Amino acid sequence: MTAPKTWTVPNILTLARILITPVIALLPFINGYWPKIICFVIFIAAAVTDVIDGRIARRSNQVTDLGKILDPIADKLLLFATLGPIWWISQQREALYNIPVWGSVPLWVCLLLIGREIAMTVFRAWAQSRGVVIAAGNAGKMKAVLQNVFIGGTLTWFAFRDMVQPLGWENSHFAQYWHQFHGGFVAVSLGIALTLTVYSFVDYMVTYRKLFTVM
Repeated sequence: MTAPKTWTVPNILTLARILITPVIALLPFINGYWPKIICFVIFIAAAVTDVIDGRIARRSNQVTDLGKILDPIADKLLLFATLGPIWWISQQREALYNIPVWGSVPLWVCLLLIGREIAMTVFRAWAQSRGVVIAAGNAGKMKAVLQNVFIGGTLTWFAFRDMVQPLGWENSHFAQYWHQFHGGFVAVSLGIALTLTVYSFVDYMVTYRKLFTVM
């Protein structure tokens, strides 16, 4: 009997996401707008591979135990690698990177987003030990999308704010308009992401509430 192949294309893509997270975490700290633009491009590539590696695995019957372990690790590392720098940089350079309404990204926002992921990981493992597999719900999927929209929008917000002076846009009408539009977009996407973070978690708890009654 032939042993199942471990290093499939989906697993290689997932491993690549894990290996690239230190680069994503480092780039926002480099002065100038190009490192932040590059960080955004890499982040988008990582987010896209997160979607397609699972689909490839299911369609080609390449779902492996290694993939089940690596995929959630890659997701959490990518979240840490982006939210950590976003919080730190917005705190240290608030005057430049302030987001409308929010100002610098509050610490409680990052803790809520990260804490929810950790709590769901623990909950899923506990449910699985009781024979229940918790599939990703629609609210959870929408949360992930808006969370990535916020992160991507913030990375490009940092890049835009770094562009203004070197490109001589201080008095540009376009730059003033874009400041309001882009800043508002980041602020709103963060608000929606936070709402869906809380809602999706409560939705999982309510949907699988019977697990708490059978101890």
